[in-house]
Amino acid sequence: MVSVLAEGLRQEAFAETSRFRGEFYECLTARRDELFELVDAVLCADGPVKSPVDLTLVPEHRRGHGALYGALNRGRINVDRLRALLADMSLPRFDGGRLVLAVDVSPWLRSDAACSADRLFCHVYGRAKSASQFIPGWPYSFVAVLEPGATSWTGILDVVRLGPEDDATAVTAVQLRAVVERLIAAGQWTPGDPDITIVMDAGYDVTRLAWVLRALPVELVGRIRSDRVMRCPAPSREEFHRAHPRAGHPPKHGPEFRFAKPETWPEAAITTATGTVNYGKTETQAWDRVHPRLTHRSAWLEHDGELPIVEGTLVRLKVEHLSKDREAPPVWLWSSKTGAAPADVDRWWQGFLRRFDLEHTFRFKKQTLGWTTPKLRTPEAADRWTWLLVVAHTQLRLARPLAADLRRPWEKPAKPERLTPARVRRGFRNIRAHLLCPARVPQPRGTGPGRPPGTKNRRPAPRYDVGKTVKRPETLKAIGRPGRSW
Repeated sequence: MVSVLAEGLRQEAFAETSRFRGEFYECLTARRDELFELVDAVLCADGPVKSPVDLTLVPEHRRGHGALYGALNRGRINVDRLRALLADMSLPRFDGGRLVLAVDVSPWLRSDAACSADRLFCHVYGRAKSASQFIPGWPYSFVAVLEPGATSWTGILDVVRLGPEDDATAVTAVQLRAVVERLIAAGQWTPGDPDITIVMDAGYDVTRLAWVLRALPVELVGRIRSDRVMRCPAPSREEFHRAHPRAGHPPKHGPEFRFAKPETWPEAAITTATGTVNYGKTETQAWDRVHPRLTHRSAWLEHDGELPIVEGTLVRLKVEHLSKDREAPPVWLWSSKTGAAPADVDRWWQGFLRRFDLEHTFRFKKQTLGWTTPKLRTPEAADRWTWLLVVAHTQLRLARPLAADLRRPWEKPAKPERLTPARVRRGFRNIRAHLLCPARVPQPRGTGPGRPPGTKNRRPAPRYDVGKTVKRPETLKAIGRPGRSW
């Protein structure tokens, strides 16, 4: 019975992987055969990808090195159709069939590419505590679906490159809205299902995103810096006038909630304690309807009318230890959902910890698949290469039930459900032989003429400045408002 069930799962995995490969081929509108074989070369290469031109020596790549660079520079991908295809694949879910998404930015550093356009200063952390620095590069915003349990797998659903004229919060809001709408259109979420949870780190304005995406079936969970000051819910009109009989209109905001001063904390509405394997005992405190006091700055600068009150649930997570000899500082989380239950609080911080699985995906894409290896000049070519690696990673995820554990002699055995992306990639050449390969046989056309010997390049490449090109005023007072005097 078990073997029959396992064989059924394998046949289903073969069918789904082949369907994905066939529909991905239809998403390629120019240089499709080369782009398709380039993905197979990335998946079937031995060891990490050190240089893209080395992929032309892989047997699965039947074309020359000129075709590779021609496809990266002049190929075309129907990105909208590819995004819809990624949302239509089978996706991992948490308890109750809930989808948990994570959004984060990973940079493609290009400090020595003065002739590459649209570069920004990317914040990069060093090994020391104060070794952060800004290096020119292309920042990419990824949205991925997370898996429950300890794993290094994620399912990438979308990627967007941030340009010099883009506002990070606005781009993220548009990106998340599009991803959720595609999931709904693909039937991944239907009315009656639990809301989609989106987790993010402290670099995002989670309250602004919660307000912009309030009409969607999502709940946002984001980390808040430990030096923030928020506000407790304001008292009702009856409570206010009972305490202050001669006062006027009740205030919009309650007393301050200073994260660094426990004396300003009211009594927690929810308190939970859970035991974990890696972090010891965890204690959580949650306060309902905690919100920031908004001002006309940053993302709220162009907000029309009175600023809203975006209430949510504030969670303080304290774990026993990060390692055996290092105590962990508390982590502050804010969720856009109010009226939460203790089970919701535990689900939020457990889903937030799974957000770090996306870091494993970034490392695998950079160190093994060679995402930032090519020295591509144009950002359009970098976008094509990025999407090709997203497709490669998706094929590995779909082929997980088909892979065997081809471990090295010094590696420990792993169960089939515990194989890492790198181990699945080792056996993809054997899996590929049984999958759909729609790429056509190459037709040799000879060597191109190229530049005549002895002639110089009389078209030097233009150089581009690094950084933002749009300067926004910091406050509403800096731009003024019609009908108001300052």
